[in-house]
Amino acid sequence: MIGVGSRKGATPPGPGRAPDNRTVVAAVLAATAVLLAAQAASGGDARIVLLLVFVPALLGGLGTLAQTVLAAIWVTGVILVSSLVFPPPSVTGRALTLLSDVAAEAVVVVLCARRIRRDRELFRIRQSAVALQRQLLRPLPVLAPDLLLYGRYRPVEEDAMVGGDLYDIADTPYGTRLLVGDVQGKGLPAIGTGFAVLSAFREAAFRDPVLTDVALALENAVLRHNTYAAQNGDTERFVTATVFCFGPGTGVQAVNCGHLAPYLLGGGEPRTVPLDAGVPLGLAELAGEVRSAEWFDLPYGAVLLLVTDGVTEAADARGVFYPIDRRLRELPDRSPDALAGAVEEDVRRHSHGPLRDDLTILTLRRTPGSDRPAGPLEARPDGS
Repeated sequence: MIGVGSRKGATPPGPGRAPDNRTVVAAVLAATAVLLAAQAASGGDARIVLLLVFVPALLGGLGTLAQTVLAAIWVTGVILVSSLVFPPPSVTGRALTLLSDVAAEAVVVVLCARRIRRDRELFRIRQSAVALQRQLLRPLPVLAPDLLLYGRYRPVEEDAMVGGDLYDIADTPYGTRLLVGDVQGKGLPAIGTGFAVLSAFREAAFRDPVLTDVALALENAVLRHNTYAAQNGDTERFVTATVFCFGPGTGVQAVNCGHLAPYLLGGGEPRTVPLDAGVPLGLAELAGEVRSAEWFDLPYGAVLLLVTDGVTEAADARGVFYPIDRRLRELPDRSPDALAGAVEEDVRRHSHGPLRDDLTILTLRRTPGSDRPAGPLEARPDGS
C-alpha cells in the first residue's frame, strides 16, 4: 500500500485559542482607566464604572476560565472601591449594586465553564472525525511509483470531515489501481456504505489480478452491506464508482460502474474519456449486467481529471448546473494540483453559496521512468 502523503490542515487545531494573559491584563486595565476617568469627569453622579461588568462577559466568550475569574474579581473590587469613593445616595443602593455585580459575574463564570467544557467535547469529536477520515480517505497528494495524485475533497456538511464521496489508490503487483466513487445519500449510513466499498477495494486490489474481478468484489461488498442495513431497518444504497489500473506504457484499464466519465487534458482541448456508463455498484444483479474493462491512453504529460456529481450538479441561482466541459476549455493550463484548486474555486463562484453535495476533484499525471513489469491484464479490444 502506498504511504500516506502529506496534507495541509490534517492535524486538527485545539479548542479556540484564548487571548494571551498580557493582552487580557492590558485590555482590562485600559478599560478600567477609561471608565474611572469617565466616572470622575461625571462628578460621580453617573454609575459609568458599572460598564466594567462587560469585560468579564467578553472574556467568558473568548478567554480561559482563569482569565474570566480573575477579571470578575478585579471588576468587583473596582466597583467596590468606586462605591466608596463615589457612594450611591443610600446604603441600600450600594448593597444592591455590589450584589448585582457579584450575581452577574457568577453567571458569567458559570457560562464560561460550560463553554470551555463544550469546546473540549467538540474538539475530541473532531479528533475522532479526523482519525476516521484517515482510515477512510487517503490524505492528498499521493505519490505512487508511476503516478502523482492530487485533488480536493470537501464534504457538504459544515465541520464534517467525511461524507459520501470516496477514493483510494493502491500500488499493487498488477499496476497502480485507483478507485473513485460516490455513495447514494449522505450522513453516517452513507459513510458506512463507503467504508464497505473502500475495505473491499483495499483487499481485492492486491488479491485479484483481473480488474473486473476487483469491480465484482466491490459489487459484492455493497450487496452484503445492503443486506446488513436491511436487517437493521436502514436504507439500502448504491454506489457509483470507476476502478482504474495504470500499468507500464500509456494504457489505462477502467471498469465504470455508473460513475461520471473522466476528463483528459493535454495535447489539445479537454475531452471526455468515452467509457460505457455501466450500472452502479449494488444494481448489477438487478440489471443483469456483466461488467467489462475498457482501455484508453493517458500520455505522459497529460492530466486525468476525475470528479463526482458535487461538481457537475453544482447549480447557480437559476438552477443551471456547472458547465464543466466549457469551463475546462476556458481554464488556462495549470499543474495538476493547481488545476484541482482552480476547478473548486470555479465551482464555488458558479454556485454562489454553500455546497449542496460532497465535492471531490482528483487530478493525476504519469511520472516517467517506471519500467516495472505488468501483471495479468485483460486484453485490449484490438488483442494487444
